[in-house]
Amino acid sequence: MKLKTIFFAVAMMFVFAVTNSYASGDYHVEHKSAIVLAMFGTTVEPALQSLLNIRAKIEKKFPNTKVRVAFTSNIIRKKWQHRAEDPGYIKAHPEIPKDILHIKTPLATIADLQNEGFDNIVVQPTHVSMGEEFLDLHTYVKALMDMGTFKKAKYKPFQKVVLGRPALGTHGTKFPYFEDIVTLAEAMAPDAKLAAKEKAGIVYMGHGNEYFPGNGGAYLEFASEMRKTYPDVVTTIGTVEGFPGVEDVMESLKLYGVKKVVLKPFMVVAGDHSMNDMASDEEDSWKSILEKNGFEVVIVTTGLGENDDFANIFVNHAADAAKDAGIDLK
Repeated sequence: MKLKTIFFAVAMMFVFAVTNSYASGDYHVEHKSAIVLAMFGTTVEPALQSLLNIRAKIEKKFPNTKVRVAFTSNIIRKKWQHRAEDPGYIKAHPEIPKDILHIKTPLATIADLQNEGFDNIVVQPTHVSMGEEFLDLHTYVKALMDMGTFKKAKYKPFQKVVLGRPALGTHGTKFPYFEDIVTLAEAMAPDAKLAAKEKAGIVYMGHGNEYFPGNGGAYLEFASEMRKTYPDVVTTIGTVEGFPGVEDVMESLKLYGVKKVVLKPFMVVAGDHSMNDMASDEEDSWKSILEKNGFEVVIVTTGLGENDDFANIFVNHAADAAKDAGIDLK
């Protein structure tokens, strides 16, 4: 009898507390923060190491913050979705993380986080420059921040959604882009050391974009900063798409009198472009074109993301974006 009385009393106290809370209209909002790493992505398994290294650095810096990865490339995501449905592929590649096999868009990833109660989101791109993919992300973030509610602001889906900077920086006065270029050049010290050892110049192959002429300027400014930082090594850079192309690279090399070069992708991952457009034996690859024009070529097929100092650039950019918005990353 005594146990029944105690149980009844506890139950009534719980009902009273819940009823009183609803009656008073109390609604407690607990703000939770997360990071979405928005990556172009890759379908080349070994190249994933670059992306996973960046994620590892972010998780180490913010061990108590939820970190999710999203791919911005539609083609790459579909390839992984097909692989996820292939038992043979999964068995042959146990090293592939499940979240990569089931990778989503940045918007879908943000929606999942919102559904889990996260309302402060730092979207950190791992793109090299302010090109098409970055500008799309900027549009998404602005649209999400414009989302409101009819009655009470506290019911908004998000408190804050902010976008970090790409490696080469972006426009604005708060974080001058040339400082990002200097930081990026300093992170490339291992490349300059290798080139000096080989008594060679450096040729970086970037992706580029024929729709954004400003990208070429940022690449050329980076190459100029490399030559200032490492005066004993001539650094040049070209892009697969847009300006400057491989012909512009060769013109610069000839002006500097360079005969031997270290050829390396100026991309986060050493994926399809690295294997085919840069290092293959096809007659239109950069390796073949350079050799045909009398240059000795040393091939390096590792993505920038495998360089810890480069990976930490995105860690710092995420921290800058969070601090600027008043988001607490732990």
